[in-house]
Amino acid sequence: MRFNKNSTVTIEPLAAEDYGKCSNIWNMKAQPLADKWLEEIKSGNRLVFIYKINGEFIGEGALVFDAGDPDYTVEGCRIYVSRMIVKKEFRNRGIGGEILSFLVDKAKEMGYSEMTISVDKDNVNALHLYRKFGFTEVLFDGADKDGEYLKLMKRI
Repeated sequence: MRFNKNSTVTIEPLAAEDYGKCSNIWNMKAQPLADKWLEEIKSGNRLVFIYKINGEFIGEGALVFDAGDPDYTVEGCRIYVSRMIVKKEFRNRGIGGEILSFLVDKAKEMGYSEMTISVDKDNVNALHLYRKFGFTEVLFDGADKDGEYLKLMKRI
């Protein structure tokens, strides 16, 4: 798909019944948490927003109200940004920044004063983007079974 000035770009909430279309962005079958995320969408704990170009799913970002970890979420105060992802062939075009800006505005509208995000330490591009958007307070710097990562926070 060609992305040009005549393309129609939207960011829209994802309905649970359209969740399978996210496979256009990432490999759902290879992600062990895909079913958990769908249940969170259905329960209302996860709001997913889809970045579309001419109706095609290109990127996504989610806001999670309760991540089960006080570093990530505090009811009515701190919300967690999850699943920031852009389809490979559309990366490095500013789409991630557009999604993140949208999520920050949405969280403000909902009355949140803090946002958190997690990033693998070796994901240099994502780390650069998140710092550029003000995710500079380090809540955690460590590792788990999947590798080294940071929990970052931003006041909004």
